[in-house]
Amino acid sequence: MSFKKLNPEIKEALITNEIETPTSFQKRLLPKIKSGIDIYGIGKKGAGKTTAMIIGTMQILGSRSFEDAPRALILVKDKQAAIDLKDAFLEFTRRTDLRIYTAYEEHDIDTEKEDIYIGQDIVIVTPKRLNKLFFLNAINVTQLKLFVIEDAEFVIKAKYYNDVIRVPESIEKCQFLILAEELYPKLKRLDDLFMANAITIKA
Repeated sequence: MSFKKLNPEIKEALITNEIETPTSFQKRLLPKIKSGIDIYGIGKKGAGKTTAMIIGTMQILGSRSFEDAPRALILVKDKQAAIDLKDAFLEFTRRTDLRIYTAYEEHDIDTEKEDIYIGQDIVIVTPKRLNKLFFLNAINVTQLKLFVIEDAEFVIKAKYYNDVIRVPESIEKCQFLILAEELYPKLKRLDDLFMANAITIKA
């Protein structure tokens, strides 16, 4: 996929960020994200994984807000990763009305529940906080289109893995995207849980 096939809001953001052409990895990854198939996107730092995920998410969501329920959930390791990823999204979404929200353990959960209930399009969240929100019935996933694990290396640690594998129990069918520098065996084991038909794209 060339950048010419993206919606106008993304094209404008690419110009603003002085990005003219996709990397070879992005050329292969973006069409697959658009197709709706489950994907392992594997590439070293600099391959363009995060930018491809942001572009793909915006494309899937039409670069505009819609109703109240989140349509994209992005799982990250911790608070700092959530904040950093939101900042990266804002570099592309500032001129759209997409609502991006971060949820993590250090924040008041009652406030998070209220903020999510009011309406968010993209929720960037840590594993433990997402499971807590599910337990409290505080997040509506009936409209979910995309579930992402960003920089998924953290998942191979037991304290995160057990939280992650519970997530699909609360989600109806949607597209799953796992991004990492290496496809560790423990990540590949997710095939048996919710990535059975996933393809792997390597940089």
